[in-house]
Amino acid sequence: MNYKEWLAGQTATRLEGVSEEALAEWIEYPPNPQMGDLSLPCFKLSKQLRKAPQQIAESLVQGWEGNPLVERVEAVSGYFNVFLNKSAYATEVVGEVLAQGERFGSQNIGQGRSIPIDYSSPNIAKTFHIGHLRSTVIGGALYRIFNFLGYKSVGINHLGDWGTQFGKLIVAYKLWGDKDAVEADGIAELQRIYVKFHDEADVRPELEDEARAWFVKLEQGDEEATKLWRWFVEISLKEFHKMYDLLGVKFDSYAGESFYNDQMAAVLEELKAKSLLEEDGGALLVKLEDYNMPPALMVKKDGGTLYHTRDVTAAIYRKKTYDFEKAVYVTDAGQSLHFQQLFKVIELMGYDWAKQMVHVPFGKVSLEGAKLSTRKGNVINLEELLTKAIEKTREIIEEKNPELENKEEVARQVGVGAIIFNDLSNNRVKDIVFSWDEALNFEGETGPYVQYAHARACSILRRAEADASVSTPDLGLLTDPSEQGLVRELYIFRERVVQAMDKLEPSIISRYLIDLAQAFNRFYRECPILKSDVPADVKNARLALVKAATIVLTSGLALIGLEAPEKM
Repeated sequence: MNYKEWLAGQTATRLEGVSEEALAEWIEYPPNPQMGDLSLPCFKLSKQLRKAPQQIAESLVQGWEGNPLVERVEAVSGYFNVFLNKSAYATEVVGEVLAQGERFGSQNIGQGRSIPIDYSSPNIAKTFHIGHLRSTVIGGALYRIFNFLGYKSVGINHLGDWGTQFGKLIVAYKLWGDKDAVEADGIAELQRIYVKFHDEADVRPELEDEARAWFVKLEQGDEEATKLWRWFVEISLKEFHKMYDLLGVKFDSYAGESFYNDQMAAVLEELKAKSLLEEDGGALLVKLEDYNMPPALMVKKDGGTLYHTRDVTAAIYRKKTYDFEKAVYVTDAGQSLHFQQLFKVIELMGYDWAKQMVHVPFGKVSLEGAKLSTRKGNVINLEELLTKAIEKTREIIEEKNPELENKEEVARQVGVGAIIFNDLSNNRVKDIVFSWDEALNFEGETGPYVQYAHARACSILRRAEADASVSTPDLGLLTDPSEQGLVRELYIFRERVVQAMDKLEPSIISRYLIDLAQAFNRFYRECPILKSDVPADVKNARLALVKAATIVLTSGLALIGLEAPEKM
């Protein structure tokens, strides 16, 4: 049951003119259990009811005797605090977790409605680096969260596989490229000649003109340009898929920028027909100064298209194809203006679904304070980072648990999980200065800490399996403060998942998992489970609580893209 809604319903009848919905939003979980399990701050009601907060709180404490869900209530400093019946609370919550299993916390809020999520979207022929990690893991987490809550997520990898950079790469390959070197070294070799192009273009600016000319050829279907371009895409995707497999990320569509090449002419005609397209020095643009934004450039002087052309086309295609409830774009905060312009152009075209489009910005990653730049070669290769994390985990396993089964598999689960969790542990809009030491630090509030709590719980359950005395538990016995603390965290899971969806913020799940793991470890320290002097009925109830903890830890980790090893 939803205890906030239940308490709101109980108190609304005692407060004239105050809705249950408003009360449910105001009710909170006190940070200290000594202040109750639920609390209603009465300050917000003071003006409406024309009474002092403490007076309102005191008016709510009468008439709770005999309520099977309530142990006691109190009015303290303007707060109305409710202490739930510990036995009923534990029976309700733990019973529900065990009954629902991996579906605990899920809901059918979405009712199958479509949510296309545009994430990862690396540029072809460029290194998959730590800057791409953020979009990939944030988008992947949102994909799973929306699915968990009853939506149909559509993962779209809008590959950067079109644009003037391919003209540059074609020129670079024709001047300095070698087929065998590209086949052997893949993106690294393409990256090398791309960086060389920019170095050379600083002293030979005519190379930029050559590059633009080659891209126009590509747009026009030139056979040589198209063949080279397809080869660059194929080489790149092979390496990207290695990263996605390691990260456990999947996509339903790889329709990149090039996919919309034959659809853009119709969109440009529509913009003209709606008197939105204006010429400016040979270029075509949509003016947006009335909305305090620079113009959205749609066609360059040389006839080439741009991000705006392709993104407007892609948005229209996605609405027709998926009939979305919401379209989500996960990119760094530096692109916020681009998306404001995009959404405004869609709105000006007369599409009321423009308001269903959402940009999910995240903070930038810098390398010791310097901006990441592929053209300058200033990046951290993601494969190198993940490989180092796995190697470090393997070393820790060899030191602490050399007899562990499936060492390679656990090293992968924990090492990759550490990198993902490190990225998702802070609010997504926070800028990150990359540090090798921090990324590979597995101590403290980290992914491995949560995974270890799960492995410890699994170990307890394995040892208990050999005990024939385990029987149907009496969950009402779980009244110890540390047992109740763990029950409370289990209960909050459902609410945290909805908050993560509403705020498009996976770090809410990450922070919750740390709280859950801490609550479990506190319970483990303070409540013996398998000791011989623990009464059988208490042991059974505690084992049920351990089982419930493994279920929610597994589900929470899965939502943000981490696996839950049973042994570590």
